[in-house]
Parts: sequence; C-alpha cells; structure tokens
Amino acid sequence: MNETIRGLLAKFGSLPVPVDQLQDDTDLYTAGLSSFASVQVMLGIEDAFDVEFPDTMLNRRSFASIAAIEACVQQLTDRKAA
Repeated sequence: MNETIRGLLAKFGSLPVPVDQLQDDTDLYTAGLSSFASVQVMLGIEDAFDVEFPDTMLNRRSFASIAAIEACVQQLTDRKAA
C-alpha cells in the first residue's frame, strides 16, 4: 500500500522533491503539495484501491503525510471488506 501511495504521489503530486526522499510522516504540504495536486492524488488513490473518500475525509489532515493517507486508505479498505 505504501509503495502504491508513493507512486501516486510521484505521478500526481507535482512535488519539487523526489517522493522516495520523504519520510512517511513528512508534511506533504510543507514539501510542496498543493490543494489541486492533493485532489489529483485522491482521485488516483480512489482508482488504485477502488475506494471512495467520504466528505469527512476530504480535508488537509487526511493528506498531510504518506502515513495519514495510508491510514485513511486502510480505514476505507477495512470498511469495504466488512
């Protein structure tokens, strides 16, 4: 899951630093993630994991770091499996 998220960040995040240089808890917005890019990343994640982010997860905190994104995706995939 982490590798897929990192790949999507590299593809859609338009970050000025290589994604492989980021720690899981690095603040992505400080690293250069824009709100537009976060939407593109979200759409890529929805396609890749066949999930849909609910309105309650559509906030800056959900996309603040790779770890935060991974936690959201884990929660969504757990709900889907239940």
